[in-house]
Amino acid sequence: MKEVLEELKIYLSWLKEMGINSVYLLPEQRKMLEKLSSKQQLLQEIKIELGDCKRCELWKTRHKIVFGEGPAEAKVVLVGEAPGHEEDLQGKPFVGAAGELLTKMLKAIGLSREEIYITNVVKCRPPHNRNPKLQEIEQCKSFLIRQLNIIKPSVICTLGSIATHTLLQKDIPISHLRGRVHLWQGIKLIPTFHPAYLLRNPGSKKLAWEDLKLLKKVLEKSI
Repeated sequence: MKEVLEELKIYLSWLKEMGINSVYLLPEQRKMLEKLSSKQQLLQEIKIELGDCKRCELWKTRHKIVFGEGPAEAKVVLVGEAPGHEEDLQGKPFVGAAGELLTKMLKAIGLSREEIYITNVVKCRPPHNRNPKLQEIEQCKSFLIRQLNIIKPSVICTLGSIATHTLLQKDIPISHLRGRVHLWQGIKLIPTFHPAYLLRNPGSKKLAWEDLKLLKKVLEKSI
């Protein structure tokens, strides 16, 4: 399947260069999409559309686009800010030290990574792990919105201030937003600290634990 997806990316990039907007899928490519569930198919179509993205300057320094991963029918979606070093190399979200902590945090409330969907606001790593710029967020945000609208989870958990501010459109410190349930387009949203922040500030892990317990409580009520 990976080989077919790579062919799709190359094919779509070629179409863009030729100024062709309509897309024709080869028979084997169409069969691959037909095997997916309707939600999986829609997510895959967004990934194909993203292609070898050059919508902002981040493409110049990235290694791999980190689209997101997890089941399309996930009840929980975690949203971070942007890929880090290891994520950029592997093309997967939260696989570095912060990812290891995140896995442990989820396990503590009875969740595994295999049953949740994980993505970021920005799909490419900013140089030196700096915060994404507003322009970069604006160029990439629509893909996140479409991912969320397709998955329609019971709960969204934003990790860090950038993800929280992007979805809630509130320029308020995350310390004042966390600890309670918000709504994003009718979906419950719980902000908490980014795992990378917790690695630098272990004293905040107790607050993050409270947020996770709130997430578990809200999830159980929605099932």
